[in-house]
Amino acid sequence: MLVPGASSQALTAALASELGEPLAAVEYDRFPDGETLAAVPGFDADTATIVASTASNDAYIELLQLQDAVREAGAEEVTTVIPYMGYARQDKAFEVGHPISARAVARAVSTTTDRVVLVNPHEDAIADFFDVPVDIVDAAGLLAEPLPELHNPLFLSPDSGAIDIAETVRDAYGSGETDYFEKVRHSGTEVEITPSETDFEGRDVVITDDIIATGSTMSEAVAVLTDGGANRVFCATVHPLLARSARTKLSRAGIERVIGTDTIERDVSDVSVAPAIADVLER
Repeated sequence: MLVPGASSQALTAALASELGEPLAAVEYDRFPDGETLAAVPGFDADTATIVASTASNDAYIELLQLQDAVREAGAEEVTTVIPYMGYARQDKAFEVGHPISARAVARAVSTTTDRVVLVNPHEDAIADFFDVPVDIVDAAGLLAEPLPELHNPLFLSPDSGAIDIAETVRDAYGSGETDYFEKVRHSGTEVEITPSETDFEGRDVVITDDIIATGSTMSEAVAVLTDGGANRVFCATVHPLLARSARTKLSRAGIERVIGTDTIERDVSDVSVAPAIADVLER
C-alpha cells in the first residue's frame, strides 16, 4: 500500500497507478500549538511504501510520523521514497561545531524504515548516511521528454560538478553538445558565472541542474546566454524547488521555459518520475 506525504500526493497517485497498488487514506492536521499530525486511519497492510518529499522541516516530521503510524498499524516492511531530500546539500560541516545535517536527518529516517529510495540526491555519497539499504533513481534523462525541437542544441551545466546531468539530458534528447560554466559562489545568494568557451550565439541552449533553489545561479547563466546572443534558453531541473523569487529572476533573465519533474510538485513539473521509481521498487 502506498502512503503519500502531503507534498507528494500527485506523484504517489501516479506511482500507485504504475505499480497497480492501492493508496492509503491519509490525514494531515496541526494542533493549536503548531505541532503536526500525519495519520493513516484504516491502514491494513503488511507492507507500506511512503512517498514524501522533504522540502521543509514540517515535511520531515510528517515523514517520521507516517513511518511510525504504519508500523503502529502493523506494517512489517516499510519502504521510504524521498523524491526530494531536504538538507541534502548540507553534506559536510561548514566549520567546527556545525552539524552534518544530511547525516542527521538520514539517521532519523532510518530508525523506522527498512529501505530508502532517493531521486538524484545532491551527492550519491549521501546514501552512506542512512543505516538501511538505499537505492538511487537517476531521473535526469526524463527532462528531455518535454523539450521542443531544438536548433543546434547546447546542453550546459552551471558548473563542472553537474556536467553528468547535462550529458544525460543530451543523450536522452539524442543530439547536441555539452559544456559547463565556471561558477564562483561569494555567498548564499551571490554567484559569479563565467561564460563557457563554447560558441552559443544563435543556438538553443538548455541549462541543466539537479535543483533550482533560489534561481540565482540559473538566472545569472540565462542572462549571460541571452546577452551573448543565444536563440532560446531553457532550464531543466530534476527538483524545481523555486524558492522565494526564483521564478521572477528567471523570467527577468529571459528564460524561455522551466522544465522540472514532480519530485517537488510545481506548475513546471512537466514530467513524472513515477515510472523510474516504479522500476526500482519492482527490482
